[in-house]
Amino acid sequence: MATNQNPGFDPKEIEELRAECREEGGSFVLVEDPDIDMLETGECEHIQFVGNYKGEEVIYDALIYTLRLHHSSMVYEMAVGELKKSFPGYVPPEERAPNYKISPEDEEEAETALTELIEEIEETEAIKVQEHVEMDLESDYGIALDVCLNVEEINDEVIENFIATFNSGSLTLDTTLYSFSEDGQE
Repeated sequence: MATNQNPGFDPKEIEELRAECREEGGSFVLVEDPDIDMLETGECEHIQFVGNYKGEEVIYDALIYTLRLHHSSMVYEMAVGELKKSFPGYVPPEERAPNYKISPEDEEEAETALTELIEEIEETEAIKVQEHVEMDLESDYGIALDVCLNVEEINDEVIENFIATFNSGSLTLDTTLYSFSEDGQE
């Protein structure tokens, strides 16, 4: 990792983030990211905070989300993969190019099949997830973290607690495997 080329290791950048955090009255700042739809749900936040890595100060650029959101994303991905076996030309709405065409009848049939696949995956608990923290040392800005926590929502208290335990080295993750369903059952 060439830290001299990564601005997330630059002491000036780190001090600027610290100043922003003080201004906000916390240990992190929220990052506005128009590419992440889930930021509006309360189940996901994109933040930056100062921490240490191997004795060196660094900016952590973290995406923190709930276990339930992670599970539903994994279920959706699996269901779309299965759906494409029956409907090879189907493209999910979030991946469609502006010129994508599908007849209303085919779309309705595919969406109904997708809903049934999601329900089946949930009922059979084919997907199980657990808390995790993944670190990307090759990030363009500081160190990227992918953080999945078993909480109802990602709020300031959850974020502050995560940062405090992460930075102190006392973070413990729940290794229990969980499965969720749309009706709220765990």
